[in-house]
Parts: sequence; structure tokens; C-alpha cells
Amino acid sequence: MNEHTLSRRLERVAALVPDNARLADIGSDHAYLPVALMRRGRIAAAVAGEVAATPFRAAERTVRDNGFEERIGVRLADGLAAIEPVDRITAVSLCGMGGETIRDILEAGKVRLHGGERLILQPNGGEAALRHWLMDNGYRIVHEEVLRENRFDYEIIVAERTGPVVYSPEELYFGPLQLQVRSPAFLDKWQRALSRKRRTLAQLSQARGVPGQNASDTALHIGWISRLLG
Repeated sequence: MNEHTLSRRLERVAALVPDNARLADIGSDHAYLPVALMRRGRIAAAVAGEVAATPFRAAERTVRDNGFEERIGVRLADGLAAIEPVDRITAVSLCGMGGETIRDILEAGKVRLHGGERLILQPNGGEAALRHWLMDNGYRIVHEEVLRENRFDYEIIVAERTGPVVYSPEELYFGPLQLQVRSPAFLDKWQRALSRKRRTLAQLSQARGVPGQNASDTALHIGWISRLLG
């Protein structure tokens, strides 16, 4: 993968960034996403934020090699601290982290969000916790999808702040729009998850000293998934 050829996941994220956006890509790694979008003429400006020195330098190199130093700012910062008011950001992407990590980044830096940004999020697990934060902070989920890459199932969640929104526990777990569309990729993901959770429940029932809540939660989710799959 590079700025010329994105992974399948990043291609889907790229497609969900609005045209002419001013993008903040947090945890940008090599800055492949903002550079690819700039090369395609899709965005007006970008910030590539990185908290670690090595990927920060890699992002600087990618931006410099493509001649975008004037249009893509590369910043060494923790999460949304990479964003400044002068950037006038209209879209924020956070990709390739656990959903709880993305949630924590959004919570820690929410004073940096003005509310008009589109959030394009690609969590590696922990989707329910992330959706819960979105709901609690007035963000409505406007797009969701599941894709499979390298034998793993990934979700992409797009949200915009609209005011109060309420999702049921099952909508938080599966995704409110996913439950409506029920795409083949979505159903395949949960078919695989059902098998894993049944094995987990069997192991928990045989283990000693395991908190009962773990088994109870797993059994609850098995029931939800079984009903989903009919």
C-alpha cells in the first residue's frame, strides 16, 4: 500500500470523504490517505496527525515527496490536538485503531470539534463502544458498511452531529443502519462471530472462577445474533 494504491479499507474511507473537504486524518501513519485524496483532486487541504515520531517522519516524507507541503500539514500531536481552528476542518478520519481507542481520542479532544465535521471512522473491533459515544454526543450515524480484507471483518462508520439521537442496545451492537440493510458481508461477519461466541461460551461454562457476567453477556449476544440470522 502507498499513496498511489490504497488498501481496500482506505479506498472505502476515501470514497466517504466529501469532495473539497478540509480533512484531518488522525493517526495518519504514512499520510497515504490525505496524499492520495490530494493527488486525485478530492480535497482542498489536510492535516495529518501522528502521536509517534517514526510515523510522523514517514508522513512528512510522503507529503514532501509528493510536493504537498503547502496543502497538507503534518503534525506531531496526541489525537485531535493536531487540529487548530485556523484549519477549518470539515472531515475527520480515524482508521485502523480499536473502537475504544477512537472513542477515547474523540472524548479527549472533543473541544477541538466544532460540530460541523463529518466523522469517518474505521475501527478494528469495539464498534459498540464507539457507537455509544457517538449517540451520547449527539452524532447520528449516516452510513455504515462491513468489508472483509485479509481474513478479517472491518466496519466503517460515518457520523454527523445532528442533535439528540437514541439507539437501542442491539442497534449499538450491530449498527442501526446495518440492521436495516443486512448486506451479505454484514450477515457473513455475524455468522462467523456466532460460531466464535458459541465456542467462547462453552469454554466459559467449563472454566472455574470466571465472573458470571462474562458468560451472561456472551449468552445475550448469542441470542441477538441468532435472531439476526433467523
